[in-house]
Amino acid sequence: MTPLARRLAEQIAAHGPVSVAEYMAMCLFDPQDGYYTTREPFGADGDFTTAPEISQMFGEIVGVWLVAAWQALGRPLPAAIAEIGPGRGTLMKDLLRTIRRLAPELESGSQIALVEASPRLAEVQRRTLGEASPRTSWLRTVDELPPHPLFIVGNELFDAVPVRQFVKTQAGWRERMVGLDEAGTLAFFAGMASLDDTLLPPGSADAPEGSIFEIAPARGAVMAGIAERIASDGGAGLFFDYGHLASGLGDTLQAVRHHAYDPVLDHPGGADLTSHVDFEALAREAERHGLKTAAMPQGEFLLAMGVLERAGSLGANADETRREEIRNEVERLAAPDQMGELFKVLAISSQPLKIAPFSSPRG
Repeated sequence: MTPLARRLAEQIAAHGPVSVAEYMAMCLFDPQDGYYTTREPFGADGDFTTAPEISQMFGEIVGVWLVAAWQALGRPLPAAIAEIGPGRGTLMKDLLRTIRRLAPELESGSQIALVEASPRLAEVQRRTLGEASPRTSWLRTVDELPPHPLFIVGNELFDAVPVRQFVKTQAGWRERMVGLDEAGTLAFFAGMASLDDTLLPPGSADAPEGSIFEIAPARGAVMAGIAERIASDGGAGLFFDYGHLASGLGDTLQAVRHHAYDPVLDHPGGADLTSHVDFEALAREAERHGLKTAAMPQGEFLLAMGVLERAGSLGANADETRREEIRNEVERLAAPDQMGELFKVLAISSQPLKIAPFSSPRG
């Protein structure tokens, strides 16, 4: 039993079950024993590897898209270039290098910001960015960003924001809770809180008992904060995560530990805990603030943005070993049976952007 599991059991025994959202928040962000506050989650020695860590091509392509968005919006300066939830800083390092090469006036005329709540991760990011870091500011919230046109990215940001779950019972939809079974072990139970039926996706009335619906007000709040800034000051954003393009039913809560799936309740604080992102819900929130949105699978985006051509360029003067590595990187990022289909990308903008590969934005 992890230290957080013991504390959770004591809390539940004294005060009753906690919601799935409360459980996620404690597992990930508890100041004493939370996953992100106590360990290095990224890379081969951690529990998972993100797209920027797989290949420099990912960040380079994001940089290309941001330059195109900036140009389409009239090349406003000064601007703000930001990443929210920047991990080890690898994505920001690669996209800044690309922006510096393609549009040096954008890089030099922008305030660079990393929105990061963890002092430990902020220090890792400073080391990654190296000589670029003196020009970069670290902020705790989106509200602290400068009042300039904002060009912001986020990779695997929303999946770690806590989600509420509701389970269909004979009495209707009830919030799923984490409590203690007769042996004193953490277990799922149906609570008393119900759900407004208007929030459910189509077809929910015919769903069998035991079906799960996930809703994430906290994710909507994060998107609302970003959308308000872009609606006010102009700009665009690009967000990658694993999830689905249309709202629906299903239990997607999962834990990852040592690069393998782990039972969700087994290692509180000792495993990464996430759920799939509802991109339709995020798009609706952005559109509610007047923004234009478009979304597609990550693989489709990367292929349309020239990942194969970039791979060929990187491999042109490389030996066969390096060429094979590059091929494997493209496969991991873009193949349908790897990250290409499971991961999606959402673009948001203050004005319609007729730039590749999003030619028909919503909103």
